[in-house]
Amino acid sequence: MSLLTSAATVSLGQPSEKKRNWRMSEENPKSDKQARLSDDLDRSRRFWVGCGMTIVVFGVMAGLFLPAIVRLKLNVAMHRRQEVLIYCSQDQVYAEPILREFEQQIGIKAFAAYDSEAVKTVGLANRLLAEKDHPQCDLFWNNEELRTRQLAAKGVFEKWAAVGYRSRRMAVNTNALSLAAAPRSLTELTNEAWRGKIALAYPLFGTTATHFLALRQFWGDERWQGWCRALAANRPFLVDGNSVAARLVAKGEAWIGLTDSDDIAAEQREGAPILALPLTEESLLIPNTIAVVRGARHAGTAEMLFEYLQRPEVVKKLVAAQALEGLSLPGETKATLRPDWDKLLTGLDGGAQSLKEIFLR
Repeated sequence: MSLLTSAATVSLGQPSEKKRNWRMSEENPKSDKQARLSDDLDRSRRFWVGCGMTIVVFGVMAGLFLPAIVRLKLNVAMHRRQEVLIYCSQDQVYAEPILREFEQQIGIKAFAAYDSEAVKTVGLANRLLAEKDHPQCDLFWNNEELRTRQLAAKGVFEKWAAVGYRSRRMAVNTNALSLAAAPRSLTELTNEAWRGKIALAYPLFGTTATHFLALRQFWGDERWQGWCRALAANRPFLVDGNSVAARLVAKGEAWIGLTDSDDIAAEQREGAPILALPLTEESLLIPNTIAVVRGARHAGTAEMLFEYLQRPEVVKKLVAAQALEGLSLPGETKATLRPDWDKLLTGLDGGAQSLKEIFLR
């Protein structure tokens, strides 16, 4: 009985924990609300602490990977903005289609600045020389050789190459002059018979200057100066560019022209009665030249264009358009001027000064 009584007494005298809590709740409802509020606040703190840790982790990950992502985006953007800047003395009508094909095939934007007909090549050459210490262009596409060699000697270029060729020719208007009566030599242009009937570009610029300076080396300075003065005295048309000289012959305003083969071909395509006379030992073959500028800002793309313009299929397109006459300079079998370029460059200033004194009005 004592055991049962004792157990019953315990059971009846000491209520369970749940009943005690329930009674406490009934007795003090305010305390229960505070407890629940405390639990809610505790859960809220744990939630926000967890969010904070997540943000920290993502922040650290972004710090690790964001620079790489940014670099990748910059590389993609730079690839999209790849470009090459060109100074070009090749006629725009011939150069522009080639550059557009380069853009389409290679995916590099080509921006070209062209020279004017009046100061062919010399203007761009002077610009390149002035910009030597802070180059603004990447590649020089020249339609002749002398100024390229001159700039290369002054350290303007990283490298250069000759591409194809055209020629300096005498051309005649076949309505005004029969081939049998046409002059056979440049020395004949000083004859009274051709007074006021000859057209040529001012020989201070472009291929005309190169041709005249090569003749100086071929004939010697004294004979050359005598010929230049006699030619100037024969009242030729001195015009702004070879294309203008060819046009005067095509129209019959001049009977004879000293000009370039591509300008003669351009007039022939229009049906003009103009014909190039055969090459002689006084004629000059003129390659195009391609040069990568030293210190170019876009050296990689300049190198790609440098290689592209030398591709045989590209040069063939220039030949087909009659911008050039052949893929490469012919061998010694053609009897034309063969300048010693180093010697010609050495005497360049003296020859140029003589041309100014004789022809510049």
